[in-house]
Amino acid sequence: MKKYIRNTGKPWSPSEVQKLRALAGENTPTRVIGFKLGRPVGGVQSKASEKGISLAPPNQSPYNRRKK
Repeated sequence: MKKYIRNTGKPWSPSEVQKLRALAGENTPTRVIGFKLGRPVGGVQSKASEKGISLAPPNQSPYNRRKK
């Protein structure tokens, strides 16, 4: 069965970029953002990188830090 993603390969509209920014700001996982926008995960990551949008959750500390 073919996996269908409706917006694969289509250009991003300004409203989609705005939704991406809003969802990333709410700590929404990348897969969920892709599902809501109808885009593949790689496309979401690529556009976020291009626009300077961080997909990393800001409420989690990096793994390499030790608690004192």
